[in-house]
Amino acid sequence: MGELAEDGSGHRARLRQRLVDGGPEALLEHELVEYLLALAIPRRDTKPLAKQLINAFGGLGALLCADVEALRRAGLSDGVIGALKITQASALRLLKSEVINRPVLGSWQSLLDYLHADMAHQAVERVRVLYLNARNMLIRDELAAEGSVDEAAIHIREVIRRALDLGAVSLILVHNHPSGDPQPSKADIDLTRKIAEAGRHLAIIVHDHIIIGRTGHKSLRSLGLL
Repeated sequence: MGELAEDGSGHRARLRQRLVDGGPEALLEHELVEYLLALAIPRRDTKPLAKQLINAFGGLGALLCADVEALRRAGLSDGVIGALKITQASALRLLKSEVINRPVLGSWQSLLDYLHADMAHQAVERVRVLYLNARNMLIRDELAAEGSVDEAAIHIREVIRRALDLGAVSLILVHNHPSGDPQPSKADIDLTRKIAEAGRHLAIIVHDHIIIGRTGHKSLRSLGLL
């Protein structure tokens, strides 16, 4: 994929004006990428490259979350990769700001939006534990494991011990399914129940286990599995 040369300053100015006047919804997905790329590749027509990247990675979210090496294999320069990654970082900071310093259980949709943006397009399965205080405020968001979700990867005692160390009274488990399907597996259910049982003995509540996929999410509590 080459970064095609052509001066599209007039077109770029029109994109900018539509964005300024109409807000984020005024531009199509590939137009957002086109304008972003134009900031990193001046004096070039970035529309063909934007469309190629959207098609290659499967959408804006997947493009922004793509591994740096995957972006390099797509022929992108470090400058373009930096533009994509600063956009991803800014989006995640914005979404996370809707969760921090407010009760998590009262900001559930904001939490789901943040987790989906951060985890839905990950190529590797990752497990996070959100530790909460007595007011259901987030104390710590920690990566607990990478790879398969099972007892070998996630040490139940360590999860509970960490909660005690942090002074947490409850927690939420989160992990992603790189396959895209958020349906819980038997291993997901078994592990969640064992952590919940271990926590009960020390008055630590497991509020939920959320599984994130590209097609959406599943909550073990909502499914009646916790």
